[in-house]
Amino acid sequence: MSPTAAAAAQPDVDVVAAAPGSWTSPITLDAVFADAIGISAISPRGDAVYWLESRVNEAGRSVLVRRDGDGTVRDVSAAPMSLRSRVHEYGGGAYVIGEGVVYFSNDEDQGLYALPLEDGAVPTPLVTTPGLRFADLIVDAPRRRLIAVREDHRRADAEAVNTLVAIALDAPHEQTVLQSGWDFYSSPRISADGRYLAWLSWNHPNMPWDGTTLWQAPIDADGRVSSARRIAGGEQESVFQPEFAPDGELVFVSDRSGWWNLYGWRDGADAVRPLYPLDAEFGAPQWVFGMSLYGFDRQGRIICALRRRGDSQLAVLDRARGILREIATPFRDIQDLRVAADGRVLFVGGSPTQTPALVRVDVETGVTDVLRRSSALQIDAADISVPQAIEFPTIGGRTAHAFYYAPRNRRYRLPDGVAPPLRVLSHGGPTSATTATLNPAVQYWTSRGFAIVDVNYGGSSGYGRDYRRRLNGQWGVVDVDDAVNAARYLVERGLADGQRLAIKGGSAGGYTTLAALTFRDTFKAGASYYGIGDLETLARDTHKFESRYMDSLVGPYPRMQALYRERSPVRHADRLSTPLILFQGLLDKVVPPNQSQAMFDAVRAKGLPVAYVSFPNERHGFRALQSSQRALSAELYFYGRVFGFTPADDIEPVPIENLP
Repeated sequence: MSPTAAAAAQPDVDVVAAAPGSWTSPITLDAVFADAIGISAISPRGDAVYWLESRVNEAGRSVLVRRDGDGTVRDVSAAPMSLRSRVHEYGGGAYVIGEGVVYFSNDEDQGLYALPLEDGAVPTPLVTTPGLRFADLIVDAPRRRLIAVREDHRRADAEAVNTLVAIALDAPHEQTVLQSGWDFYSSPRISADGRYLAWLSWNHPNMPWDGTTLWQAPIDADGRVSSARRIAGGEQESVFQPEFAPDGELVFVSDRSGWWNLYGWRDGADAVRPLYPLDAEFGAPQWVFGMSLYGFDRQGRIICALRRRGDSQLAVLDRARGILREIATPFRDIQDLRVAADGRVLFVGGSPTQTPALVRVDVETGVTDVLRRSSALQIDAADISVPQAIEFPTIGGRTAHAFYYAPRNRRYRLPDGVAPPLRVLSHGGPTSATTATLNPAVQYWTSRGFAIVDVNYGGSSGYGRDYRRRLNGQWGVVDVDDAVNAARYLVERGLADGQRLAIKGGSAGGYTTLAALTFRDTFKAGASYYGIGDLETLARDTHKFESRYMDSLVGPYPRMQALYRERSPVRHADRLSTPLILFQGLLDKVVPPNQSQAMFDAVRAKGLPVAYVSFPNERHGFRALQSSQRALSAELYFYGRVFGFTPADDIEPVPIENLP
């Protein structure tokens, strides 16, 4: 692999040697974002399929969409309704389909509504009490009620209270608390015969990927839940996605072996049983509600997605015989998997040459249908930079993982002897992962002459529990070391210019970015998107779900206050020596705007080039078209000024303080 090999053009195109950053690209801002949608929360019902679309052209409004058996696609929910829950701030599980009706959480007021599934129907409120939020909705049809996770914010002077509740579908929609006393709940599931309820719970300081407890309890004649039995889990065992199989077995994913594997438990059994031990991940970090990576077909087989070394694989597991059969697909990332009544599987799938799409696969024939694409963008294959999975040496004699993208544009090549500028990406979470799925925003850079390395640093998911726990107590150290060593690995091989190394990250990845710029001298510029500059401030000023997250990532606060201060970039701005651009939504409750403002003030006072771009109506993660376009173009403009190149694009200038 060389910097120029990936840029080979078609024979009929004149190839020009030009400075990276100045290339004219066919991947414009409009092409990256126009008509882009996020696809999630798939729900097959008969021959119809429902899902949610987050639409950038509608400021991120989340719309329920239906596709009928004849291929007709239509919106079910109308503006201004937006189906989104804010439980844990990240939400998920915002709707459920009942008999002829959809029940959902509305973003604006977090109320619960019912919308008949018929043309012209309008939603009616079930619960609109200010301060109450609901997620992970399921229908308990025989008892005419919903079961959901409720998050109660009605006391402004106290932490929100999470419970498992039932909401009557008949007026006055009385709420009954089914389970309380734990800090968090998720994944309520009812057995097919309606006799049992299963759910997950966990307490501070755990996050759901640290340790959760799986419970099962009978539902009595009054609909109450008592005499709960712990099936699996605990403080050191993470359980993910419990589901009742058609034959009554309670199936779930646990990391007790060091990998998120599938297990089963039957009523009366002395212990759970492993269904298919494998050094692969059948689960994922539960950042949102309603996540699904497996389901059951009519024979009771499990159709699932497993992940090895960052890539997904579709498979069918015969529980009775303990046989796993992998299904070949073109997709390297599989999310939100559901099984339809006819046995075909639906999921959001992506690959290095395809943006995420809603697809349907017949696991017997392999026939694949694309039902909805997340982007209308068409990129010539000669302009697509296909990622290469790399494993590189890092601190402590270990290795870490990343995806490397070479510059790629059929009309341009790098001048002889010139290595490209490198943009190092540090994903959010930090307990999350990046994938090899085609991302137009990445191709925006590679088609302009930049190389990209998207790092799955120690602490990322998809590589087993030990790899995921590398970050315990080491946030701001291991992730930074891995980002630095990914860049050095590529520089040493002539695949990146060591004098033009930039690092970019959002949220927790923004913290990695700021820490790398402050505590290391590898990078020459950086971009922080709603990043964390002061760990101590965040520990005192964030939402309930993540309020104790840093206990495992850094250490208990305030007992380890000195370490929080030691690892906070804003407190060590004197060590920063590189230009920085910051992006921030002013309505962000996860990483409040004071984080970016404090970092901007410190860097400006230091006399370094710094820019701050804020968006008054954005929260955590930018959803509006104008915000997304402005951030991407502003980052390119900033690098042009500090690295000394002129982008071919016509970009609105960004005010940069202290620029010579």
